[in-house]
Amino acid sequence: MKAICVYSSSSDAVDPCFFDAARELGAEIARCGHVLIYGGARVGLMGAVARSVHERGGTVVGVLPSAIRDRELAYEAADELIITTDLRERKAIMESRADVFIGLPGGFGTLEELMEILTLKQLHIVTKPVILLNTGEFYDPLIHLFEHMCRHRFIRPEARDLYYLAADVPAVFSYLETYRPPKVVDKWLRTATTAVE
Repeated sequence: MKAICVYSSSSDAVDPCFFDAARELGAEIARCGHVLIYGGARVGLMGAVARSVHERGGTVVGVLPSAIRDRELAYEAADELIITTDLRERKAIMESRADVFIGLPGGFGTLEELMEILTLKQLHIVTKPVILLNTGEFYDPLIHLFEHMCRHRFIRPEARDLYYLAADVPAVFSYLETYRPPKVVDKWLRTATTAVE
């Protein structure tokens, strides 16, 4: 059994294909006997994945800042609902309790959460798998940006090993079955003339 952290959107206005993927992911988390750790909201893809886990008898742990609960957006049916003071505390709890990180499509908040985990993995603070579920090729522009950063030497080519781009839900779980932490590589790119202070 693994605790799977899912980062995702809280928007109810997105295309139905993204909701379908969220529900499929939730169903598979429950079928495999894993626990869902997520942002604790009842709306958007967040709510869809949590309800799908519950509908199939799985366990849901929500982690939600008090300001969001005050707006009556919490998924109160969660098996465990952790209320935090702010977003930083929320992210720290989710990161500490999770064995796997999966990014569904989302907005600024989802992107920020994924970038923090990738940064921690780049620094070898986290070695857990990070997966982007690329429903409808949603993450293609982000991967193009990563390649742009690599070409301009802001990140190493080995940074590609920090995450896995999954085309669909079955690919997520196939990857997890064979996952091995990437080889440790120093993140800092230097030239022969770089002075290290």
